[in-house]
Amino acid sequence: MNILVTGGCGFIGSNFIRRLLLGRAAPASRVVNLDKLTYAGNPANLADVASDSRYAFVHGDIGDEALVGRILSEHGIGAVVNFAAESHVDRSIDSPEPFVQTNVLGTLRLLNAVRRHWTGMKGGARDAFRFLHISTDEVYGTLEPLDPPFTEENAFAPNSPYAASKAASDHLVRSYRHTYGLPVLTTNCSNNYGPFQFPEKLLPLVILNALDGRPLPIYGDGRQVRDWLHVEDHCSAIALVLDRGRLGETYNVGGLNEMTNLEAVTLICALLDARVPSRKGGSHAELLEFVEDRPGHDRRYAIDCSKLQRELGWRPLESFKTGLEKTVDWYIANRAWCGEVTAKRYARERLGRTA
Repeated sequence: MNILVTGGCGFIGSNFIRRLLLGRAAPASRVVNLDKLTYAGNPANLADVASDSRYAFVHGDIGDEALVGRILSEHGIGAVVNFAAESHVDRSIDSPEPFVQTNVLGTLRLLNAVRRHWTGMKGGARDAFRFLHISTDEVYGTLEPLDPPFTEENAFAPNSPYAASKAASDHLVRSYRHTYGLPVLTTNCSNNYGPFQFPEKLLPLVILNALDGRPLPIYGDGRQVRDWLHVEDHCSAIALVLDRGRLGETYNVGGLNEMTNLEAVTLICALLDARVPSRKGGSHAELLEFVEDRPGHDRRYAIDCSKLQRELGWRPLESFKTGLEKTVDWYIANRAWCGEVTAKRYARERLGRTA
């Protein structure tokens, strides 16, 4: 099967493409990566597959229906996996409009192009076609400490512009199934972590700041609870849903690792203490610094992924401890990558301010 991956130069998308091309199953005959290369998109994330004859990169926007249509036709695409999204809550608070443009209008235009392509397909190829939309647990809102985890039946209650834009895109995907019969699937995941994550997210930010001896900022009291999902476990779930998921269904993907932000950061400090001595002596935890909380900060996320486990036999392989050890070791070994992507981000932002 030839697969179009949108947003494939980002954190999760690049890990998924690597799985498609280098994993033991390696189900893809060809992978086409369409990415706009905004601040978090980095072709270097896929340097190890860039020369693979089965891989093609296209620099472009999911909102460009003509471009998407050409890609689908010219490459004989049999499945689309949509990772493309603006995804950072803080940025959505500062400037919501780009999130609506990409996550809502971009998804709508992508669906339009995909529907035209699918409508023109024949026989078995049409029957086998899939559109898999990757979304977030943040569409469900927040949980109280004793609430049961989110299931696929929870009503949407987004609390940030980012979450609202993703909820809208989820609704659009669902509507294209019920209105047009498009063979769609949706996954809603908990907080991902692992290699190639952009350094403004909490875990890589803390790792890199600690290595540089800089403060480790923690919002509020640090007791916001997240369900941590290693990116490789997430990618295995996506592959299963794409292959065997029931059309029109939503599958929640969680790591079964609920933990407060403060607990997660403390674990990172302990792992770094054992690997890289603090520049100032003592523990890296001495760099912890509580900062003003994010507006409207959701208190707790937790995912019930029993549907995915029951129907498709999936389970996460990484505990938070094993996954975090691998993640810390990766960032220690890849400081050059981290410096490069951070420098490029600030260069783009300076350019934007002077344009």
